[in-house]
Amino acid sequence: MRLHPQFDGLEKLYQQYKDQGFTVLGFPCNQFGNQDPGSNDEIAEFCQVNYGVTFPMMAKIDVNGSDADPVYKWLTSQAKGFLGSKSIKWNFTKFLVGRDGEVLERFGSQDEPAKMASAIEAALQD
Repeated sequence: MRLHPQFDGLEKLYQQYKDQGFTVLGFPCNQFGNQDPGSNDEIAEFCQVNYGVTFPMMAKIDVNGSDADPVYKWLTSQAKGFLGSKSIKWNFTKFLVGRDGEVLERFGSQDEPAKMASAIEAALQD
């Protein structure tokens, strides 16, 4: 059984659309149940070995609080979550950013990556 089925779905989207200019960027974060305690290299290797991840894994960051990475401060200001929340509730919150750099949509941590396919296809048409 896969512990993180999100990785499978994200990798599938990456493989399906990468030749059209789409990419997935993984941002490890240890703010949710100590799920990413390792170093950047350890996390990237774990994702590749255990889940076949080939999309880029970025350096570990904070996504909430005063030390939140600027990219997440920007993402959450552009696309709010449930009931207008800016905070990230759990790992695997996903943001779709268009070719022009605009945040198109936010998907929750429970949303299966496949749910993003039609939005990705629409963004690739622009």
